[in-house]
Amino acid sequence: MINHIGTNTIETERLLLRKFRISDSTDMLKNWIADEVVQGGYGEPVYQTYEEVAELLDRWVKNYKNGNFYRWAIILKETNENIGQIGFCRVYDKYDAVEIEYCLGQRFWGLGYATECVNAIIKYCFESIKLNEIEAFHRKKNIRSGKLLTKTIKYRTNSAYRFINKEPPDNYIFYKIDKDQYFKSV
Repeated sequence: MINHIGTNTIETERLLLRKFRISDSTDMLKNWIADEVVQGGYGEPVYQTYEEVAELLDRWVKNYKNGNFYRWAIILKETNENIGQIGFCRVYDKYDAVEIEYCLGQRFWGLGYATECVNAIIKYCFESIKLNEIEAFHRKKNIRSGKLLTKTIKYRTNSAYRFINKEPPDNYIFYKIDKDQYFKSV
């Protein structure tokens, strides 16, 4: 059974993963949420105005009251700047599993921040939330995300919980890691 503890702050060497705040809207618009390349890379809409971002943030902040909502702002410690987000786009209580999604602003690509962030979330999932499994996917054209998932989640699969009883699209590549695989690697 998932130990739903919600979105707690996680600190890495260079990043702070914390709950979103309404004040994040300026950095979000500057760094990632208005960028078609970033948002399109993980299938999310582009937000152009402060009002649109504030409405989104208001929903997220309200959802933090639920112990089963997980969405972190990725904060670069050096500048205290919001450079992206990571969260669970799906929680599968029946399977004690989650599906993660993430994005970083283009200026922050290739610097190891995404790997640092995803590894911290994987640790949180297995050591704090007590999950059985984490899954993620990338679109075949999103080669950067594929490299990240190969380094972090590592295990490719042909199935995913969201596609039980239906065929997954051919343009997705799926990855899963279970708790046994994780604890053998640490």
